[in-house]
Amino acid sequence: MMKKVVLAGGTGFIGGYFQSRFRKLGYEVKVISRRPEFISWNDRRAIIEALEGADMLINLAGKSVNCRYNAKNKNEIMISRVVTTNILGEAILKCHEPPEVWMNSSTATIYRHAEDRPMTEEDGEIGSGFSVDVATNWEENFFAFELPETRKVALRTAIVLGEEGGVMTPYKNLVKFGLGGQQGSGKQMFSWIHVEDLLQIVLFLKERKDLDGVFNCSAPTPVRNDELMRLLRNKVGRAFGLPATKWMLEVGSAVIRTETELVLKSRWVLPERLQKAGFSFTYPTLQETFDHILL
Repeated sequence: MMKKVVLAGGTGFIGGYFQSRFRKLGYEVKVISRRPEFISWNDRRAIIEALEGADMLINLAGKSVNCRYNAKNKNEIMISRVVTTNILGEAILKCHEPPEVWMNSSTATIYRHAEDRPMTEEDGEIGSGFSVDVATNWEENFFAFELPETRKVALRTAIVLGEEGGVMTPYKNLVKFGLGGQQGSGKQMFSWIHVEDLLQIVLFLKERKDLDGVFNCSAPTPVRNDELMRLLRNKVGRAFGLPATKWMLEVGSAVIRTETELVLKSRWVLPERLQKAGFSFTYPTLQETFDHILL
């Protein structure tokens, strides 16, 4: 029988990549989305049918955090994650043959701003603020489900880099227009993961039936913001880039309708559990990642 994967919220940058790669790997791919050509979040019967006999469920659903944190957007960011997670959990409970494993997105932003030491699953400190509240609520709702036949994994994912989307387009534009210097102090840490490594983590965890719980999905060699921008300038062929102070970022973020937290928060995250379990990264350094996605 053909293997089956269900991608919930599988139409964004990561979801589109996963769709393509899973099909090439011989999977039947079912997608749950608000887009009309896919299974609707409102069609609970179709969701249950898709989940029946699935090898795995991967939930990527959630409104983008690349927006202003006003009351309306905050509510949509929170609800889009919690409600979809609960829809999936309730659907699995009604399955006769539930998925073997459910991998639910979470975020490395759950940890505090860290410039002093890295955050691991074992000794990472949970932060505070809206983004952290979203992450903790998301995980609490996910782990609240008692699913004896379905293993559960929360993917605390760092910033995902790839050729076809994510944050690379705005970063490249900054450099091209001479604004590719450090942001803020430049000391804040940048944790990332290549989208192919994220896929390989999913495949690795699918096979490792002895593993569950939370996993940091980030490359093992995070860099400071000033190093990130230096590597990017070198790759794009720009010797110099103007730095952006915090007040400049505040103004710019208001203009383009986003938040400075996305570039100023220090995310210093290490994939300790994955490495201890024997996972090997294809793109462990930012230079290798840029060499692949910035041709």
